Amino acid sequence: MLSQLTKLVSSLTKSIWLTELSEVPGWKVRMVRISRVLFAVLRDLQEGQLTLRAMSLVYTTLLSLVPLLAVSFSVLKAFGVHNQIEPLLQNLMTPLGPQGVEITNNIIGFVENMKVGVLGAIGVALLFYTVISLMQKIESAFNYAWRVTQVRALHQRFSDYLSVVLIGPVLIFSAIGVSGTLMSNGFVVWLSGFEVLGWLIASLTRLLPYLLIIAAFTFIYVFIPNTKVKLVPALYGALVAGVLWETAGRIFAGVVVSSTNYVAIYSAFAALIFFLIWLYVGWIILLVGANIAFYVQNPDYVSSPRRELNLSNHMKERLALAVMLNIARNYYRDKSALTNKQLANRLRTPSDIVRQVLSALEKQSLISPTNGKVIRYLPAKPLDEMSVADVLHAVRHANEDRHLNPSMLPQDQEVDTIFETLNSTIAETFAQQTIKQLVKEEKDKH
Repeated sequence: MLSQLTKLVSSLTKSIWLTELSEVPGWKVRMVRISRVLFAVLRDLQEGQLTLRAMSLVYTTLLSLVPLLAVSFSVLKAFGVHNQIEPLLQNLMTPLGPQGVEITNNIIGFVENMKVGVLGAIGVALLFYTVISLMQKIESAFNYAWRVTQVRALHQRFSDYLSVVLIGPVLIFSAIGVSGTLMSNGFVVWLSGFEVLGWLIASLTRLLPYLLIIAAFTFIYVFIPNTKVKLVPALYGALVAGVLWETAGRIFAGVVVSSTNYVAIYSAFAALIFFLIWLYVGWIILLVGANIAFYVQNPDYVSSPRRELNLSNHMKERLALAVMLNIARNYYRDKSALTNKQLANRLRTPSDIVRQVLSALEKQSLISPTNGKVIRYLPAKPLDEMSVADVLHAVRHANEDRHLNPSMLPQDQEVDTIFETLNSTIAETFAQQTIKQLVKEEKDKH
C-alpha cells in the first residue's frame, strides 16, 4: 500500500513539474498551473514561515486592536456612523458563537472607555505608534509572501498607513450603507415582486457578504505589499481567501458549539482561547490569499518544486556579469531601468535567483535600487569606474561578514598560496576591463 502511494505521489509530481506546457492542450495547461500554485502554497505553509508570521500577527493584533478601533471610532464619529462598529465586529466574531458576543462587548467597552481627548500629546502619539506598528507588522508578513525585502520609507509608512486607518473604515461603512440603502429602496422592493427578479435580488443579497469580503481582501492585497500588485491576481487571491474565510467560519462555529468540554475546563478563559485561534486562522487565510496572488502574478516562481534554488559559484559569476551588463546597457543607451522581473525574463532565470545576484551587487555598491513600489536598478557609480573584476568580486565574496569570512579559517600556506595566485590572476586579467568598455564595444559592433 505504501509503495503504491509513493508511486502515485511520484507520478503526480512528474506530471506537475516535468510537463512541457507548450506541448499539451489549453485545459491541461490550466490544470498544471493550478496544481503548481497549490503545491507552492502548501510547500510555503509546510516550511513554517507563514504560520510563524500568522502567530506573530495574532500577538500584535491583541496589543493593537483596541487602539486601532479607537482611532477608527474617532474618525467614524465625525461621519455619524460610529455605531456601526459593533455590528461589524459582531459579524466578524460570528464563528465564536456566544463567546463572540462576549468578546465584542468587552472590546467595545474598552474602546468607549478610551478617551482620546484626555490622553495628552504623548498618549495620542503612543496610540498612533501602536496602530502603525500593527500595520508595519502586517506589511512585513505580506512582503514575505511577495518576496519583497525592501520596506516602505518612514514617511511613506505614516502617510500610507494612516490613510488606511483613517479613510478605510469610512469607505467600508459607506459601501455597507449604500448596499443596505439600495436593497431597501422602493424601486428594488417593487422589482422583488416579480418572480425571476425577486430570485436574483435575493441571491444577490445572500452573495453580498461574500462580495464585500472579497472586495476588502482585494484592497488589502493591492495596497499592503510594498510592490506593484495587479488587480486580477489580487482578485484571484481574494476570491480564494474569501471562500476559505466563510468556509472556515462555518466550520469553526460548529466546533465552538460542540466544544462544551473546553468551556468546562477553561471556564472564563475559553472565550479568549477561541478568539486567539480564530485570529490565527484568519491571518493564515489572509496570508494564503496573498501567496496565491503572488504566484498568479509571478508564474515563473512556480517553475520548480523548491522555493529556494541554489547556484553554483560558476553560475553566480556568469549570471552576475549578465545582470550587470543588462543594467549597464539600458543606462548607457538612455533606456528605462530594469526591474528584477524584467532581468529574470531576459535571462530566462527564476526571479529568486536574479534577486540573490542583485543583492550581492548592491552590497558592493555596484548597483542602486530606485525608490517606489516598482523597484528598478541603476549603476551606483560611473561605468568606466566599474571593472569586470569588481563584479566577480561581488559574487565571490557575497554573504561574507565579520562573523564568517576567510580570515577565520585556520592558516594553511598551500591554500593561501593558491588563492593569492587566483585572486591576482583575476585582478591582472579583468581589473582594467571596465563595464563601459564591454557595453561600448558591443554597441560599436551593432
